[in-house]
Amino acid sequence: MFWTYILRCSDNSYYTGHTDNLEARIGLHQSGECGGYTSSRLPLQLIWSQEFTTREEALSAEMQIKGWSRKKKEALMRGDWGEVSRLAGNRSQIRSP
Repeated sequence: MFWTYILRCSDNSYYTGHTDNLEARIGLHQSGECGGYTSSRLPLQLIWSQEFTTREEALSAEMQIKGWSRKKKEALMRGDWGEVSRLAGNRSQIRSP
């Protein structure tokens, strides 16, 4: 199984990633061993995760979520699908000619 996850960093920013071992990956992030973005923003809190059958699905979800606004990510974390949908509609309207 594969996972897509969102972490809240100490500076209140969000980090989105994917993995095949969620518990181990969170441990690596918490210890600073992952390097990069999260290593300078410790401690971290896992605030959302979803399991997928394939790595491709998990990676696709990660890339999609990374393109979302903060408000849309927060709606996802709350499980507020109506708000996720509304925010997706607003984005479409903004980009429409």
